[in-house]
Amino acid sequence: MQVHLVDGTYELFRHFYSPAGGHTNAAGEEVGATRGVLRTIIGMLGDGVTHVGVATDHVIESFRNDLWPGYKDGSGIDPDLFRQFPWLEESLDALGVTVWPMVEVEADDALAAAARVADAESAVTKVVIATPDKDLAQCVRGDRVVQYDRRSGQFRDADAVTEKYGVPPASIPDWLALVGDSADGFPGLPGWGAKSAARVLSRYGTVEEIPHAPGQWDVPDVRSAAKLAATLSSQFADALLFKRLAILDTDVDVGTVADWRWNGPTESLAQWCDRLDAGDVLRKANALAANLG
Repeated sequence: MQVHLVDGTYELFRHFYSPAGGHTNAAGEEVGATRGVLRTIIGMLGDGVTHVGVATDHVIESFRNDLWPGYKDGSGIDPDLFRQFPWLEESLDALGVTVWPMVEVEADDALAAAARVADAESAVTKVVIATPDKDLAQCVRGDRVVQYDRRSGQFRDADAVTEKYGVPPASIPDWLALVGDSADGFPGLPGWGAKSAARVLSRYGTVEEIPHAPGQWDVPDVRSAAKLAATLSSQFADALLFKRLAILDTDVDVGTVADWRWNGPTESLAQWCDRLDAGDVLRKANALAANLG
C-alpha cells in the first residue's frame, strides 16, 4: 500500500491565494480555501488513495517560538484565511480523513512523525509527503519516502533532493541553519548562500563538523572562505539554534498506518458540504464509500 501525507496548512494557503480560490457562501462566509482542500482530498481518494493523513497548524505557534522570537506565527494572516483553519480540520474529520491538528509542535512535525511510522511498516511500499516545504526534504529516504511538490507536479526522491539543494536529505537541517528559511522566520548566517553552504556541507555533512578556520577547509571553489569561516566561528551558537529550529520532531503521536485508512465519510459531512457549497464532494464521498470493500 501507499501512504499519502498532506500538509493541510500549505494546501489551505494554496487554495486561498489561488485566482479561483475565493467563494462566499449564503451566510457571507469566505469558505473557498476549505472547499478547495476538501476537493483536493476527495480527488486523491477518487484516484485510489487508501491511507491518508492531513496535518494542520491548529494554533500556528509552536515550541520554536520560544527558541527564536522571529519565528513564524499567526500575525499577518488574512482573517478570512485564519478563520478557516478549524473549518478545514472539522470538515476533513467529517469526510472521515485522519487529521493531526498540531498545538505544541507544527504540522511539519506531524508529517515527519507519520513518515517515520509509515516507513517502518513493512506493508507500506511508498510514502508520499505532499508539500513543497524545504524542511520536509529531510524526511526523504531513497525512493521509498518521497516528497511531492503539487505546484510543479514533481516527485522528489533522495537523489532529486540532492540535485535541488546540493546536499542529501540528512543535511537539510544544516543547510537551512546556514542559509536560513524565510518562510519559517529565521535568517541563517550572514554571507552564507545556498551554493556555498551546499559545497561546504557536501564535504563535512553537518554544521558541527565544519572547521572554523578557512585554512582547514578542504573545499575547492568556495568564495570568501575566510569571511564564511569567521562568521561561522562568531555565530556558531546561532547556527546550532537555527539547526534546532529546522530539525523536525518525529516523536509526535500520529497513531498507526491502519488508523489512516479511509473508511468513508461521517454523517456530518452533509452539513459541512452544505455550508461550503460542496455538494460535489458529498456525492463523490458517498459514491466512493459505496464501493469500499
